[in-house]
Amino acid sequence: MYELTISLDPRAKSPLYEQIYGYIKQEIQSGRIRSGDRLPSTRALCRHLDVSRSTVELAYEQLLSEGYVEAVPYRGYFVAQLEGLCHLDSGRSEILHEQRKISEKKYEYDFTPNGVDLKSFPYNTWRRLSRECLSDDRAELFRLGDPQGEYGLRNAICSYLHQARGVKCRPDQVIVGAGSDYLLMLLIMIIGNRHKVALENPTYRQAYRLFENLSCEVCTVDMDKKGMMVDQLTASGADIAFVMPSHQYPLGIVMPIRRRLELLNWAYEKENRYIIEDDYDSEFRYKGKPIPALQGYDSIGKVIYKGTFSKSIAPAIRLGYMVLPDPLLEEYRRKCFYLSSTVSRVDQLILRKFIEEGFFERHLNKTRALYKGRHDMLLSCLKEMDAEFSVSGENAGVHLLLHFNEGISEEELIRQAAEEGVKVYGLSEYFVEEDRRKKEKGAVILLGYANMGEDKIKEAVHRLEKAWGQNRKQKD
Repeated sequence: MYELTISLDPRAKSPLYEQIYGYIKQEIQSGRIRSGDRLPSTRALCRHLDVSRSTVELAYEQLLSEGYVEAVPYRGYFVAQLEGLCHLDSGRSEILHEQRKISEKKYEYDFTPNGVDLKSFPYNTWRRLSRECLSDDRAELFRLGDPQGEYGLRNAICSYLHQARGVKCRPDQVIVGAGSDYLLMLLIMIIGNRHKVALENPTYRQAYRLFENLSCEVCTVDMDKKGMMVDQLTASGADIAFVMPSHQYPLGIVMPIRRRLELLNWAYEKENRYIIEDDYDSEFRYKGKPIPALQGYDSIGKVIYKGTFSKSIAPAIRLGYMVLPDPLLEEYRRKCFYLSSTVSRVDQLILRKFIEEGFFERHLNKTRALYKGRHDMLLSCLKEMDAEFSVSGENAGVHLLLHFNEGISEEELIRQAAEEGVKVYGLSEYFVEEDRRKKEKGAVILLGYANMGEDKIKEAVHRLEKAWGQNRKQKD
C-alpha cells in the first residue's frame, strides 16, 4: 500500500477534499504513485490527516470519476493502469477522456439501478406546454416568485399526493425545491444540526453524506424483512429517522403497517423526534396497489414527507417537494424567510399544467406499463438461468436483487459479468461501515431495468448466464 504524506492547509481557498484529490492526482501523473498501487482506506487516511471520512470519500470519488483510481470491492482503491499517459504535460485530460470512453464501451449492457427511460419522456407535450406558458409577454414569470414555490403548483402537488399517496397536507405546507439534496439541506436549516440522524443499513449514501457534511451526528440502524428495526433505533439515541417505507433503497423492502405504526410510536414518545419519509419512486409498483405513505397515518405532525419528479418524469427537471408538519412550518418561516425559490417560475408553471391537465397521470400509466414489461421480461429470463440465486425486491421500483449462496464473492460476480460486457452492481457499496459489509453472508447483486429495452434485457441475461453458469459447473 502506498503511504501518503499530504500537508493540508485549512486556510487555503480550496476545500480540504480538493487538496487531497489534487495531491494524489499529481503523484499519479508524475509517476511517484504507480499503476496498481493500493491507496490507504478512507478510514485510515481520515485518521492520518485528522479530517472527516466524508472529506476523504469526496476526494476518492473525484479520482474515481476522472479515471485515476479504481474501486475493488472488499479490497480498496487502486491506481488505474495509466502507463504512457501519466507523464504527458499537455492533452492529458483529452487522453483520459478517451480512455474512459474506451472503458465504457466494453459495457454493452448496463443494469444501473438509477436508470430512467428518457425515450418515453413526453417531448411533444412538454414542448407545447412550454410554448403556451411563454406565448404571452408575461413579465411576472421572470420575477422572483414565492420562496416556497408557486401556489398553483403546490396546490396541484397536494391534490396528487392526496389522491395517489394518501398524504394529508395543505398547499402552505409544501416547499418546492431544486432536487432532494437542496431540500435536505433546507431541512437542516429549519431543524438545526444538533440532531442525531439514523438511516437504514444499507442505505441511500447520498443522504448519509449530506447529513454528515452538514455536521449532524449520523448513524445507521440494521433492518429485518420489515424495515428499520425500531428497538435498535431507540437504542441508537437518534431523534431523527430517515426511512423509505414504500420501497427501501437499495433492498426494495416495503414496510408493513405494523412496523410503520411502531415507527410512529417511537416518534410520538419524545417531543423532538421526527421521521423523514423519502418517497422517491412509490409510483412504480407491480403487485397490488401502491402502498399509502407513512405520512397519512401521522396524527400529530411527526413525519416530514419528501418526494421528487426525477424518477417519474426526468432527473434533469430538478424539481422536488417537501411537506412540513405545522410546527416545522413555523420554524421555516422564522429561519428561512429570506431565501428565494430555487426553481424557475416558468418550469413550475409547465409542471403545474402537466399535472392539472392530466398529462402526468397518462405519462405515469405509460411508464408503469413500460417498466412492468421490462420487469416481467427480466424475471422470466432469470428463472431460466442456470445459476443458483434467489430474487428479492421485485414488487416495486425499477431494480431487483439477486442473492447468491456463499462460496463466490460479489467482486468475482461483477468481474465475470464485465468480461461479457455487462455492468452489474454490488450491494456492498450501500453499506456505510466497512465492517458491516464484511458481515453480509453471500454476494448480492442489484439489477436495474428502467433504461434497457426488453430485447436488450433478454440478451444481457443470456450473457450473465454465460458469465455465472461456470460457477455452478465448478461447484458440481
